[in-house]
Amino acid sequence: MAAYEFTVTVRTQYLPEQSDPSRSNYVFTYAITIKNTGTVGAQLISRHWVITDASNHIDEVRGLGVVGHQPLLQPGEQFEYTSGTQLATPQGSMTGEYFCVAEDGHQFETRIPEFVLSLPRTLH
Repeated sequence: MAAYEFTVTVRTQYLPEQSDPSRSNYVFTYAITIKNTGTVGAQLISRHWVITDASNHIDEVRGLGVVGHQPLLQPGEQFEYTSGTQLATPQGSMTGEYFCVAEDGHQFETRIPEFVLSLPRTLH
């Protein structure tokens, strides 16, 4: 039986050099690794992000592919990319899903687990 599954892992980083807290502008990058952990080759077609800041302001982003790519991943293959977002608060979170189509025509969604965007903790 065919298994349709991508696994998503995320690493985040705060960019103080691009942020301006005095203007409520906090910039973060996130590095995503998408791995085909299923048994059928599949292509990532589009994405849907839900970005929430600490004030519960929500931005939704939809678009084709990721960073200009629609990677086709065979079982065991992975694709990595880095992107970024800006928040009006020093903390927030992101979650969403990728819409994928397998080589046999089966359509499925891959959930992007929620991850936190936050300034690093500093000791005084």
